[in-house]
Amino acid sequence: MPGPLFTFSAYLGTVMGPAPHGWLGALICLVAIFLPSFLLLIAALPYWETLRRMPAVQSALRGVNAAVVGILLAALYNPVWTSAIFSPRDFAIGIIAFLLLVLWAVPPWLVVIAGAGATAALSAIIG
Repeated sequence: MPGPLFTFSAYLGTVMGPAPHGWLGALICLVAIFLPSFLLLIAALPYWETLRRMPAVQSALRGVNAAVVGILLAALYNPVWTSAIFSPRDFAIGIIAFLLLVLWAVPPWLVVIAGAGATAALSAIIG
């Protein structure tokens, strides 16, 4: 979850005890967490087309892609599945939300609102 980690680094920079802290500490921590990836990108970018054509690199990238799919599935199961899907009704709302996102390209914020509304409405009706 890179987004929350980056945000948390800025928070830690703001509240850490030794100086610099506050806005300056947040900025330093945020730059420090982004800097390695930017430096890696800048270093690899001139060679990217050459690297992409190498069979070993292509195999490695396929492996990384497969690993990312596995990590995302694990993140879907725990904590999302284990904390949100308790009944067939929850499962149906999750499937409908997924279909809204994938098939009909409904904006995610609207799917979240619709899912919360559907859950509240069904809880009020069914209990």
